Amino acid sequence: EVELVESGGGLVQAGGSLNLSCTVSGLTFSDYAMGWFRQASGKEREGVACITRGYGTGFYADSVQGRFTISRDKEKNTLYLQMNSLKLEDTAIYYCAAGEWARCGTDWPSRPPTEYEHWGQGTQVTVSS
Repeated sequence: EVELVESGGGLVQAGGSLNLSCTVSGLTFSDYAMGWFRQASGKEREGVACITRGYGTGFYADSVQGRFTISRDKEKNTLYLQMNSLKLEDTAIYYCAAGEWARCGTDWPSRPPTEYEHWGQGTQVTVSS
């Protein structure tokens, strides 16, 4: 059974940092493109960052470029999202996702979330003023 479990969310002041983790089991981690998505209350789910298969190259939404860093550790089967300089508008539920055939490249985040077939349950990130 495939399982993705996010952790590391919480309440943080604007300008602060959080590091999200996503532990993956039940699949060959290095064979999957991985992504972080988020959904704010009343809004559609949007792509935040993706990382290619293997050791991975990260691609980012314009809104987080330069502030967030996606990485993966194949020894630990874990995906990370380091979030710095957090803003009020970063408040959302953050989901990690795995896509065996998902494309992760310069056209991120226009790629549809439906390319990712496995999803975690989400972790809440709340940024306060």
